[in-house]
Amino acid sequence: MTSNIPLASSFQTTRVGDVLLVKILPRLSVAEASQFREIFQIWLTDHPHLKKVILDFGQTTIVDSSGIGALVSSYRLATQRHLDLLIWGLTPQIKFVFSLAGLDQVLGLDAATDAINPIQLLKTGSQQIQIHPSVQSRPKRMLDIAGALVGLTITAVLLVPLAIAIKLNSPGPILFSQTRCGLMGRHFRMWKFRSMVSNAEALKSTVANEANGAFFKNDRDPRVTTVGRFIRKTSLDEFPQFWNVLKEI
Repeated sequence: MTSNIPLASSFQTTRVGDVLLVKILPRLSVAEASQFREIFQIWLTDHPHLKKVILDFGQTTIVDSSGIGALVSSYRLATQRHLDLLIWGLTPQIKFVFSLAGLDQVLGLDAATDAINPIQLLKTGSQQIQIHPSVQSRPKRMLDIAGALVGLTITAVLLVPLAIAIKLNSPGPILFSQTRCGLMGRHFRMWKFRSMVSNAEALKSTVANEANGAFFKNDRDPRVTTVGRFIRKTSLDEFPQFWNVLKEI
């Protein structure tokens, strides 16, 4: 039996037996993501016998970081309920975004939706990937440069005392670097003041993961140093990233 679920939501939903089909809005950004996060919990509470939820992204063209966060949160909730959360109808643009965020490794992909190779998508120069106008805005870029120069000036002032504190607290390099994936799949090296012990990666397997899927998180991670907790709390560890802003990463 097919029935529409009466909910005060912009998301169209259809239930077929123990499967709930949800049509995602054209945009899944801050406001829509917040609504989705809340209404997803209501769906699961009001329908405790659901076994599968399918998210239809057929009309969706924009998913930002808030949307990614809402999907991850919903995935965790579904996992706790032993519920399958699948996605289908992804456009090449949204497939690409999911691939960059690693969601294609976390969320189930319905068999009707083909997987995507983001590297191949870049090589073909697909015009289906939409970029926000601010990315190519000259005034915004000038503002970025000005802010980065101010930030790097502050970083230079903080460098000596922070370097001494980090070294005294834990032997190893002052800075921590890691390769990240940025706009259009471009890889770049991210820099931070080191907040963990120097062999943190080697010790990762000894720390319990409090998150699900491809994400790793532990609120009391023992690898974080005393100085590291302070610079993380005050966001001082992020200051070297002004260099990435200046380089237009």
